[in-house]
Amino acid sequence: MSRTGHICLMATYNKWMNEKIYGAARCLSDDELSADRKAFFRSILGTLNHVAAGDTVWLKRFAKHPANHSALEPVRRLSDPKNLDQALFSTIRELSVYQERLDQIIVEWANSITESDLDHTLHYASLKGVVSDKDFYGLVMHFFNHQTHHRGQVTTLLSQAGVDIGDTDLVVLIPSRSSV
Repeated sequence: MSRTGHICLMATYNKWMNEKIYGAARCLSDDELSADRKAFFRSILGTLNHVAAGDTVWLKRFAKHPANHSALEPVRRLSDPKNLDQALFSTIRELSVYQERLDQIIVEWANSITESDLDHTLHYASLKGVVSDKDFYGLVMHFFNHQTHHRGQVTTLLSQAGVDIGDTDLVVLIPSRSSV
């Protein structure tokens, strides 16, 4: 699989998993979603807000790539999160609408990336102002890994709350190859 093919697979996986997680989270009350479960971002809602904030921050950085990917135009107009534990939205319904919008942008953007785009060095600053120049492909892989990491935390929190979201493995989406 090419690097761009892998990015498209990860974008599809991200969208699929978020649909599953948000669907499962809607089974819980607002109080259950906001309950402090002693997780790093305290609650299910807090962790999902963190994922959305992280997605927003990284997509805004990716929007500065010289390829000027048009799929990221809507992201350029979004407000910058102040920090990564910011509560962007106070309800799962509001956050779900926002994340669905981001996920569609991610899929469209992933499908527009070329192999040569991935060889770029991206210049950006962290939320604390630390300036970096890093391999764009490596940053894109970090972006997807970050989502997967925190969704794993959310699936644990949902499980502890009695909600099972089912299979979460990427292997479900990897295309089969026929034997020759």
